[in-house]
Amino acid sequence: MFLLTEENSTRQSEDLGSQFTEIFIKQPENVTLLLTLLEEFDFHVRWPGVKLLTSLLKQLGPQVQQIILVSPMGVSRLMDLLADSREVIRNDGVLLLQALTRSNGAIQKIVAFENAFERLLDIITEEGNSDGGIVVEDCLILLQNLLKNNNSNQNFFKEGSYIQRMKPWFDVGDENSGWSAQKVTNLHVMLQLVRVLVSPTNPPGATSSCQKAMFQCGLLQQLCTILMATGVPADILTETINTVSEVIRGYQVNQDYFASVNAPSNPPRPAIVVLLMSMVNERQPFVLRCAVLYCFQCFLYKNQKGQGEIVSTLLPSTIDATGNSVSAGQLLCGGLFSTDSLSNWCAAVALAHALQENATQKEQLLRVQLATSIGNPPVSLLQQCTNILSQGDKIDRRGSKIQTRVGLLMLLCTWLSNCPIAVTHFLHNSANVPFLTGQIAENLGEEEQLVQGLCALLLGISIYFNDNSLESYMKEKLKQLIEKRIGKENFIEKLGFISKHELYSRASQKPQPNFPSPEYMIFDHEFTKLVKELEGVITKAIYKSSEEDKKEEEVKKTLEQHDSIVTHYKNMIREQDLQLEELKQQISTLKCQNEQLQTAVTQQVSQIQQHKDQYNLLKVQLGKDNPHPGSYSDATQVNGIQPEEVGRLREEIEELKSNQELLQSLLAEKDSLIENLKSSQSSAGTNELSSATASAQDSEQIAELRQELATLKAQLNSQSVEITKLQTEKQELLQKTETFAKPAPASGESEAVAAAKTADAEGRLSALLQETKDLKNEIKALSEERTAIKEQLDASNSTIAILQNEKNKLEVDVTDSKREQDDLLVLLADQDQKIFSLKNKLKELGHPVEEEDELESGDQDDEEDEDEDDGKDQGHI
Repeated sequence: MFLLTEENSTRQSEDLGSQFTEIFIKQPENVTLLLTLLEEFDFHVRWPGVKLLTSLLKQLGPQVQQIILVSPMGVSRLMDLLADSREVIRNDGVLLLQALTRSNGAIQKIVAFENAFERLLDIITEEGNSDGGIVVEDCLILLQNLLKNNNSNQNFFKEGSYIQRMKPWFDVGDENSGWSAQKVTNLHVMLQLVRVLVSPTNPPGATSSCQKAMFQCGLLQQLCTILMATGVPADILTETINTVSEVIRGYQVNQDYFASVNAPSNPPRPAIVVLLMSMVNERQPFVLRCAVLYCFQCFLYKNQKGQGEIVSTLLPSTIDATGNSVSAGQLLCGGLFSTDSLSNWCAAVALAHALQENATQKEQLLRVQLATSIGNPPVSLLQQCTNILSQGDKIDRRGSKIQTRVGLLMLLCTWLSNCPIAVTHFLHNSANVPFLTGQIAENLGEEEQLVQGLCALLLGISIYFNDNSLESYMKEKLKQLIEKRIGKENFIEKLGFISKHELYSRASQKPQPNFPSPEYMIFDHEFTKLVKELEGVITKAIYKSSEEDKKEEEVKKTLEQHDSIVTHYKNMIREQDLQLEELKQQISTLKCQNEQLQTAVTQQVSQIQQHKDQYNLLKVQLGKDNPHPGSYSDATQVNGIQPEEVGRLREEIEELKSNQELLQSLLAEKDSLIENLKSSQSSAGTNELSSATASAQDSEQIAELRQELATLKAQLNSQSVEITKLQTEKQELLQKTETFAKPAPASGESEAVAAAKTADAEGRLSALLQETKDLKNEIKALSEERTAIKEQLDASNSTIAILQNEKNKLEVDVTDSKREQDDLLVLLADQDQKIFSLKNKLKELGHPVEEEDELESGDQDDEEDEDEDDGKDQGHI
């Protein structure tokens, strides 16, 4: 009675406050005046004004928000409260902004662009991050108001590099530092703030950019450290798992990093394995198991690499025979076949996510074999799932009655959808179709109607994705069976039970499995998408006639052929683009080399011209300055200079001649190489091996030609150096000529000797110039030959590309043959095992068995087994 009176009084006071607020804001000038008063620095004016405005916003928030929004500088005045040096006003200002920004996107944007992020993060840092008090919590709640469902503010927060400032929040320090209630609350809100930035409901581009920033700044690594730490409170651990889930969801780099995280155990175990151990452990809290399932789903979301790694842990070739380590696949199988219905459901949904939109892994999972009991042959995972499904409630399980069957049916529907091979394996067991039709045709209670709907969906998938490879279960025969035993209208009605279920719409709203209790854990979010996609097409497929099916099959085949042709041409275009890029690079390289060679030739020509001009000028000067050349010659001979210079010129001329002979020999070798290239190119199309060998020789010879061109360029450079030396020596000669310009007249014999030597030097220099000109012509010829060789190389490359395509086709055929051979080997191994077991039974009965009798009896028993039960070997791969 006292509580009712207190509640009534509280309600009356709230109603009275709302009435007074409505009277106060009838005149917007009152709110504008209040905003003006908040500019007063006086504590006794400013603080009560903050409290009054906060109360007004709590009573009639939207109306007061609208008045403040249209007031000039209204929001800016309130932002000044965060800069107040008095903590009381600053803290109450945070509360005021919380009420102001609630559910108003326009005000949220204004507050964000008034530098609110910077100020709030500074306050959180000053207060001690997660170790701070309630002020930190108030700031975090205000940040949530600004960021949640506001893409503009989220983008501004990311571009302002504020995500990097969130990393110190999660540095929890030593595990013995204690976890106060306020610290737990602060960390909880911080984790929620991270989830706001990477929520699946955000635009994909914005989410991925935030995920990238969180990995680059080390925030994801910090969260994984908390995830694997000891002594963390359960609610913080659960929220951390949910946060890590959304940080890695759909972003390959973060998913790869999470796959590499190991728990600090001895020996170290992957974090995924440790989390799955918690998921299939019924002693763990329900919310923690849901969080682990969500983390596993997010790890596999759009991650075909991760899906392959999970499925590979179930295959025989990767299972650890020593049993020292537990793999993710073994944990999922253990949960799938345990006596806890919640573990069955979680493991089935997790395994279904490993197959989501991945036809390769659906086919790989068909190879999984399970050892049911000692002495019995192994059965496939698909067969074991159908066996448990057919047993129904015969097995005593803890938890919901239908949860296990719903989980297995969702797994089978996901497995068989878009995978005709899996449908064939499923139909190969003759007991599956009668079981499904029997379940659908029965009139059961409301609780069993969901199971009937899922059975109808599974049978519909077996019809829609049937490739008609089994004559007894072709599409038309299955539809006739439905019409005969169930009725098409009844079948469609049972199929509609799924989408009409009350928990279906709840699961379809968001990816996170968030349920109040285990009984509500029925549907998976991704499965609801599959139902929405297949329900309509299955309904159409049931009502279609055989002629329409044939037409549809023809259209499908035509489309597949068209797609294959388009794919083929796309690959050809892609390869040609790569070849064009390579050729462009080669052309650009050759152009650069050609330009360099032309520049070098131009420089050589200019230098030669300069040498000619200098030589002519020297001759003129010698003729003017020394009309009696004998005096100059006699003077240089006296001083011992002229004979040395002439000898040096002779040696250099001899070196140039030897270089010319070397170049001529190199040109002859190159001519022979070009002839070899032409002959090998003409025989390139004879066969694949000779073409490949010729192309390899072409590439080697082209490399040799390029090396020879480099040698020629080096030799040209050396010649230019030598010419420079000659030029300097001529300058020295000029200087010496000036020095000895006034000697005494010499005899006539000395004049004749000097004239002869000068003529000899002139002849040799002209010969040197002619040799240089010949070298330039040879370089030009080399460039033309190199262009021809390049054209031949292009033709060889096109031939190689055609042969490479044929080689790829042959490799695909070889791969298919190997795969078929592996399947035959597995079947032979199963047959050998059966023969061996029959031999043992005969020996136990006392019948003597010889080698030939054993083979014949094994064959006969094998034929009898195949006649009696065709379905026994359908699950073996």
